[in-house]
Amino acid sequence: MSLTQARTVGFKSGERNIFFHVLTACNLSCRHCYINPEQHGSSTVSRETLEKWLELFQDKHRESNVIFLGGEPTMHPELPHVIRYAKKLGYSSVTVDTNGYLFHDFLDKVAPSDLDFLSFSLDGPNPEVNDPLRGDGVFDTCTKNLQTAVTRGFNVSLIYTVSRYNIEHLHKMVPLLAQWGVKRFFIQVIGIRGKTAINGADNWQLTPEEWLEKIPKVAADAATHGITAIFPKVFLEPEGKFECAGRVAENYFIFPNGRVYQCPLCEDYPVNVFRIEENRLIKNTGFTEGKFFSLDIPEGCVINKMLQPDNLRYDTDGKPLYKISCCLLKQEITPI
Repeated sequence: MSLTQARTVGFKSGERNIFFHVLTACNLSCRHCYINPEQHGSSTVSRETLEKWLELFQDKHRESNVIFLGGEPTMHPELPHVIRYAKKLGYSSVTVDTNGYLFHDFLDKVAPSDLDFLSFSLDGPNPEVNDPLRGDGVFDTCTKNLQTAVTRGFNVSLIYTVSRYNIEHLHKMVPLLAQWGVKRFFIQVIGIRGKTAINGADNWQLTPEEWLEKIPKVAADAATHGITAIFPKVFLEPEGKFECAGRVAENYFIFPNGRVYQCPLCEDYPVNVFRIEENRLIKNTGFTEGKFFSLDIPEGCVINKMLQPDNLRYDTDGKPLYKISCCLLKQEITPI
């Protein structure tokens, strides 16, 4: 058995992570999609605007990473261009998150050297588990294109969003990832936003016991197979130290309508800290998500307490049994 090493990936002061939604259109209708066109817009960001916004968030004095998202980002015909433009500007890393359909002959228009990671989303080890969540035929298409990307030399990672519908099948992913040559495995907790916020959160969310019993074990197993596994910490002991990314790091979630959030839990609401107007970043006044970053409560994350209170449990004296960590705080298990 291979040796592994676990660590908490803390927030780096001054680090910039740019989550750039280049459009909200998608060819799929995933049951747990978090995109909310009423709040995020329905336009496709033009090539010129893509360049201007990349320039706006790049800082040569800080480590800046960009992740291109959608909708489905490969539906944007200018994606290969902006990937190379981000590299030209000096972004430390460039990642694309895709549902696996890879439109516009994407793999033929980018080189492995253009991308640090190409991340595929898959929510089951077979069509019977994945396709009821993501759509008929998605498993076969995604896995075929994933293996093609590996064969061509791309660094491929896989994102598995865990919910009550697929947690019992999570462990089956490890041998598949090893077989396919996947380098990183992101295990995501289901977010109660977008479609899940209106389609019965209780049907999606896991209990603390379910999460803690299964997720770390699967991540550790992945690491013994030579795969780096990353997952949100989610539940902290009552005495555990709570940190908010909004206080330390610079995380920007950009949407086509110019809204810029710093906390992904808030994306269903018009409380974004920033907006982009005429290619300038403007800080909003009034009631915004930023008002909560400095607050300390026994439950940990204030925004989780307001928006996802079902995550929490209390003892008979009304004290929380655990804290909810910042959703951006990760645990990483790596092979040695």
